[in-house]
Amino acid sequence: MNNLLERLRDGTILVADGAMGTMLFERGLRSGECPEAMNLTRPSVLEDIAGLYLDAGADIIQTNTFGGSPLKLASYSLADEAHLINSNAVLAVKRAVAGKAHVSASCGPCGKILKPYGDTEPELVYESFEIQMKAFFESGCDVICIETMMDLREMLLAIRAAKEKAPGIPVMATMTYDATPKGFFTIMGDTIEKASRELEEAGADVIGSNCGNGIENMIRIAREYRKYTTLPIIIQSNAGLPVIKDGTLVYPESPEFMASMAKELVDAGVSIIGGCCGTGPEHIRAIKNAISPAGLR
Repeated sequence: MNNLLERLRDGTILVADGAMGTMLFERGLRSGECPEAMNLTRPSVLEDIAGLYLDAGADIIQTNTFGGSPLKLASYSLADEAHLINSNAVLAVKRAVAGKAHVSASCGPCGKILKPYGDTEPELVYESFEIQMKAFFESGCDVICIETMMDLREMLLAIRAAKEKAPGIPVMATMTYDATPKGFFTIMGDTIEKASRELEEAGADVIGSNCGNGIENMIRIAREYRKYTTLPIIIQSNAGLPVIKDGTLVYPESPEFMASMAKELVDAGVSIIGGCCGTGPEHIRAIKNAISPAGLR
């Protein structure tokens, strides 16, 4: 398969996969358990999930490593297993996709708040990300996706670790925003304009947003990003904001609805479209069909 960045430069619109957590819960993960522990005990589950997203048409398929940094894994007494947890996840997806999709190594927040607002030294956070990025590099992922970041400073530490410990691997960087009357901000007060500038300066190859918003707000976010950057943009929206229905958490946006809005993301200049919380293979299949050459006509 051609290099991811080459495909984006050629103008190809790529489809990423959807949620991981929902798929894990359907396969036995219990509330309060460490999702990444499954990488040690049941890697076949990871292959199964990757295969479903591949069959749905995803061009980019993530690993079960969102909480795979040692600082995050320490909450489950698994910090010492960080390298193996991350490596196993990458290798499982590689086996499942067999070169038919790009393997995206997922890196989420470390679960700590940086000083001076919290009690964690930035260097400790950086060192934790270093271990995760080294595992990604050694296991041979195609791209690293640093996602769901709400503190731009933490994002920049993760990008630096990726660039230093996984040289040559493209980095996608996605922030999570809240809609306010004054525009979109992360919970730490970072704007899209500031994020666009600093992510690009840090060396991110693809920038954008995931989580926290349904697809209509994500279209607005994408348009805002395009004002401030010429980099490829990635958008992975939730299937709407969750509501409680009959005692169950439900995400209201159907595959058909998200697919009907996907063309607006393309028109806004988005290069990679995927899903986040509440989305599954059917959402990805519908989006893929909608933005295929036939669907865009």
